[in-house]
Amino acid sequence: METFSKVLSKTDIKKRLAVPTNYLKSLPSLNGGCSVDFKAIDAKGKVWTFKCSIRKKGHPKPVISKGWLAFVGSKKLKAGYKIRFYKENNKVSTATHVFRVQAEKEIKIFGAVLGYAPI
Repeated sequence: METFSKVLSKTDIKKRLAVPTNYLKSLPSLNGGCSVDFKAIDAKGKVWTFKCSIRKKGHPKPVISKGWLAFVGSKKLKAGYKIRFYKENNKVSTATHVFRVQAEKEIKIFGAVLGYAPI
């Protein structure tokens, strides 16, 4: 089940991943706090630890920071690529979820984006 996807901006590549606010409920529970660490598995089986945080006051504006820039560097992501997060039920425990992360590269022909392919 896809949690969210987003075409990456320059800010997403250089600083942090801004998560669309309407997907906050799909991410790990903050349990009344302002941040939570969570793990996500990529297509090669590598486990990444990310931190999702929100502002303390006003509009929550979730972002993924800790671990994000290491992921960007490892995958050689660029603005225009797409990121997808998936939340799946944990096969061991029904009370928890497993997150998967997938990066996708633009497929262009003559400058037109035809779609995306997993990296």
